[in-house]
Amino acid sequence: VQLQASGGGSVQAGGSLRLACTQSGTFFVLDWAGWFRQSPGKEREPVANIRESIENYEDAVKGRLTISRDNAKGTVYLQMNSLKPEDTAVYFCFAAIRGRIYWGQGTLVTVSS
Repeated sequence: VQLQASGGGSVQAGGSLRLACTQSGTFFVLDWAGWFRQSPGKEREPVANIRESIENYEDAVKGRLTISRDNAKGTVYLQMNSLKPEDTAVYFCFAAIRGRIYWGQGTLVTVSS
């Protein structure tokens, strides 16, 4: 299984981006999936995850970021609205498939003030 994160870019504060985490080749149903992020000089931290229809968010992103999934495509999305400079980070997706955890390569999000 290979995961590919995409959709990152540079936006101004208040802007929006939509990240996608897709599987290459044959795709599998995601048991549990989500996003982490890592800012320069900081440890990787959780952002949001989704298991079946249950969504979980870190307090820093509640009300601004929305995670969703498309089971037909084996894809997970992260809609990011009202972005802040402190959201600047490399965003990594992960997925649990058949009892194993897989990681995507990361996509850079830069938010300027």
